[in-house]
Amino acid sequence: MSSTTPARAKKKFADLSPWQRALVLVLASVQLSLAATAWADLATRPAEKVNGNKLKWALIIAVNFIGPISYFRKGRRN
Repeated sequence: MSSTTPARAKKKFADLSPWQRALVLVLASVQLSLAATAWADLATRPAEKVNGNKLKWALIIAVNFIGPISYFRKGRRN
């Protein structure tokens, strides 16, 4: 016999409470702002001032929160 547990149903945005919706929107805004700023910096920075391949960093920046923060901490040369 196997024990079955009901799968948790995915919540839709409309099912969230108002404060949960606000939190999701704030976090999404921060993520998009970080990514846009990092991509803009990468696009305007000369290749010799980037640690590694610019294409690699462009893809890494797409990873939520971790990518843009990694780029700002490790991807740029002074």
